[in-house]
Amino acid sequence: MSHTQTVDHLIESKKELFTNMSDRIWGFAETAFLEKQSADYIISKLEEQGFNVERGVAGIDTAFVGTYGSGKPVVGFLGEYDALPGLSQERGVASHLPVVKGGNGHGCGHNLLGTGSFAAAVAVKDYMEQNGIEGTVKYFGCPAEEFGDGKAFMAKAGVFDDLDFALCWHPAPINSVFKMNVLAVNQVYFRFKGRSAHAAASPHLGRSALDAVELMNIGVNYLREHIIPEARVHYAVTNTGGDAPNVVQSDAEVLYLIRAPKVSQVQSIYERVCKIAEGAALMTETEVEVVFDSGSSDMVENHTLDAVMERNFHELNPPQFSKDEEAFAEAIRGTLSDDEKNDLWAKGIDGLALTQSVISRENQDSSTGSTDVADVSWIAPTTQALTTCFANGTALHSWQAVSQVGTSIGHKGMLYAGKVMAATALDVMQDEELLQKAKEEHSQVAGKERYVSPIPDGVMPGLTE
Repeated sequence: MSHTQTVDHLIESKKELFTNMSDRIWGFAETAFLEKQSADYIISKLEEQGFNVERGVAGIDTAFVGTYGSGKPVVGFLGEYDALPGLSQERGVASHLPVVKGGNGHGCGHNLLGTGSFAAAVAVKDYMEQNGIEGTVKYFGCPAEEFGDGKAFMAKAGVFDDLDFALCWHPAPINSVFKMNVLAVNQVYFRFKGRSAHAAASPHLGRSALDAVELMNIGVNYLREHIIPEARVHYAVTNTGGDAPNVVQSDAEVLYLIRAPKVSQVQSIYERVCKIAEGAALMTETEVEVVFDSGSSDMVENHTLDAVMERNFHELNPPQFSKDEEAFAEAIRGTLSDDEKNDLWAKGIDGLALTQSVISRENQDSSTGSTDVADVSWIAPTTQALTTCFANGTALHSWQAVSQVGTSIGHKGMLYAGKVMAATALDVMQDEELLQKAKEEHSQVAGKERYVSPIPDGVMPGLTE
């Protein structure tokens, strides 16, 4: 029996453990740096499976590393488990029905992501035990991917430095090796301080921090014409200064995400945005404090590892869905607009409710986003999988995604991802020449610039107060 078939059996033998784990984490639905129940739960399961766990790595309470084995090679599986605010939703329901109004929800499927990587790590560990293979397998518990760039802080602290290669995955509407135009990003708060006054009796005595926020946003809107078209700049007003319009607002805050293909490009745009903020403060006679919250890098692809993973996609059978699952996916698609239904991740899947085949990387439509997995990719060769966990057209960060990633559709995609990652890891661990080829490719690409953290010295994770 090949190791690919063995991995299939190993994961299927513990299927109930993995599906129950994903459902528990789905229920916890904890947001960035607050994932205490999720982290503690995964740690307990790692220890049950024979891993030694180091807690609180990189000074982050909800970050951890589970380790099995010793020596080389060292393979890492990246796990995430943070949810999103405001996306609470009942599972398995094709209508918007929050569990808790305004509550959190796993709108990006990280309940599956963290568990699928756990399944892969456990399968590799079990295979190593059964076959006397030397090496080290690590599961990295990585908080705050959505809103805080936990892996970037971990990378800055050297947590990934001993890795020979890394694997990760993400829930998706397709089965494929990950292809994405990953943008580097800075996340920055701009906090304005003015002077309050009675807005009718003595408005001339006030200095409006909210006016400063609005003027800054207008200035950035004009900046958009004069930055590279691949860049993205977006914001949320996180403090309007209160609810009383008859009080001149003395405090206001806006949070910016600044993205571009390269870290250096983000830095250049960030400096220009800071100048606009300073100008808004001058115009309103307020003061501005710039608080750098987090950041992540652009991605270093590794075609050597990608090719190994793609082969395993084909050697393992992608999940097939029942009529009930297809009917539920069709019901979800019924809640989408035509534009959403046609916002597909790949060519050739038009009209399909669920993708049940393997899509070649070349047939993916490139999308744009950011992920702190990119910071790991600068340190060690890294590859990622996508597997079908929800209906075609489903937007990430939506109630429709939350509903589906708590069902058997999500479970099937998660188990498939675990198998693909575990088989890929074992291919590389048992082939020294293949690992060396991946490392040489990585050195040729990343070695030109080397990893430089986008996070300035002194910035602490999750501390924006």
